[in-house]
Amino acid sequence: MSLRRGITFAMGSVLLVSAAQLGMRWSMTRLPSPENVLSSSIDLVAVAVVLSAIVAYALSMLCWLAALRDVPLGRAYSLLSISYALVYLLAASLPVFNESFSLSKTVGVALVMLGVIVINSRSVRAPEIRSAS
Repeated sequence: MSLRRGITFAMGSVLLVSAAQLGMRWSMTRLPSPENVLSSSIDLVAVAVVLSAIVAYALSMLCWLAALRDVPLGRAYSLLSISYALVYLLAASLPVFNESFSLSKTVGVALVMLGVIVINSRSVRAPEIRSAS
């Protein structure tokens, strides 16, 4: 087990899923609603971004599976929460998303990050192996 490798894969998963979320958000604001899809023009760039986001989700899942080989589930799962903070910060920071910062959202994200720090600051112990006797 390589904890460093597992955390690297988990962070890769976080980055990919965050990019996918932002890509989906950007695309959905540029594509027609389902009831208007036949009567409206389709933005091919937005469609390409949706397809890229789907690929990013798939790659994120592969990274997640690789991370689970080396990182205990409770610890790895907490790392996924970093994507909430990353998506919030990027969506509120980049004008293209037209999102805003708020005190309640910022406090919520800070609490999530504090939880990630608390969960991942404890030392990892090897699981005990019990004999069948």
